[in-house]
Amino acid sequence: MTALQNNMSLTERLKGIRLLVLDVDGVMTDGGLTIGDDGQEYKTFHAHDGLGMKLLKATGVELAIITGRTSKVVQKRAESTGVKHLYQGAEDKLAAFQGLIKQQGYSLAQCAFMGDDVVDLPPMLQCGLAIAVPDSPALLLKHAHYVTKKQGGRGAVREVCELIMQSQGTFDEQMARFLTQASISN
Repeated sequence: MTALQNNMSLTERLKGIRLLVLDVDGVMTDGGLTIGDDGQEYKTFHAHDGLGMKLLKATGVELAIITGRTSKVVQKRAESTGVKHLYQGAEDKLAAFQGLIKQQGYSLAQCAFMGDDVVDLPPMLQCGLAIAVPDSPALLLKHAHYVTKKQGGRGAVREVCELIMQSQGTFDEQMARFLTQASISN
């Protein structure tokens, strides 16, 4: 990271984001892994996060998921939230991240990476906005540009989506349709 990038304010970083990359376990979920007797993996996602992802995508910011695990439920969640870029079984998250931004033509400064553990640190150190959830290890928190107030799987992704929209001036437009619907029904 250059000295200029180190000195950028959070607002400046947020304004330039064109791609939000998310880890799954501990970010989109609370980090718990439920595995049934049949070997099927179950995850719990927060509905607020899903709507936040859809709203952010509607503003033109792309979303991606890079996760070390492989799960059908993550594929279904990606499909239901409009995430086109899904990398599962990514043991080297930095390689997956670099491949994604090269393929899509984004600069590092245009990318945010949201993680919860040290395996997320390599791409977080490369991107323009490194985001961690509050219960991340100290090393990750030390290198994050922003630490969410909400926990992973408990609205942290929604918090970040709203921050990006607010910084880019698109939040009010996304909320207007809900306010309009509310006034019509009253």
